[in-house]
Amino acid sequence: MAQNQARKVTRYHSPLRARQAAETRRSIIDAALALFGDRGWAATTLPMIATEAGTSVDTIYAVFGTKSALLMAVVDVAIVGDYEEAAMADRLEVARFAEGPRVERIRTGMHFTVAVFQRSVPILKALREAAASDEAARVRLTRYDEDRRNLTAVGLALMLGDEPSEDVIDAVWAFVSPEVFTYLTEGRGWSIEKTEAWLVKMSTAALGPQRRSLPR
Repeated sequence: MAQNQARKVTRYHSPLRARQAAETRRSIIDAALALFGDRGWAATTLPMIATEAGTSVDTIYAVFGTKSALLMAVVDVAIVGDYEEAAMADRLEVARFAEGPRVERIRTGMHFTVAVFQRSVPILKALREAAASDEAARVRLTRYDEDRRNLTAVGLALMLGDEPSEDVIDAVWAFVSPEVFTYLTEGRGWSIEKTEAWLVKMSTAALGPQRRSLPR
């Protein structure tokens, strides 16, 4: 009888503990997202993150293990914009790249991409800073570039209704990039709206009415 009661108590409290653990994890990630984005990798310490999250450094270690592992989690959230497990390519927002005439598809794709850059560029800067001394960050930065090219290929296939050539994928991957976004918005002071309109214009020109490869 006592054992059955103990099992009931465990079952009753497990969902609560799981929710609390998830909330703690999110609070830490949210705090780290803000601090890494504002201060960068080296200038952000775990005590700062713990204070911002309303938790302890020991809890951060218990949840993530290392500062580097925490940054990896923050990078993932900054890119996708939420805590869901679904891959970016499988999300409804990307599926919408296939809706409407081509010009609308391109606008949808560039609007989505600019929103990703707006929330992720500050964290990508922290990732690049960390990559100078942290192996996990170097690996994650390389994978980011690979993932972005793969998503570019998926997005272009939806926009075109057909598989794009490798040349077209490379070209769009190169100019629809966080680096170009940063050059224009931070380096040249372009507004988000102007930058997005330029990316739509450049993508439309690169794809053309039926073009699947670049002229040689």
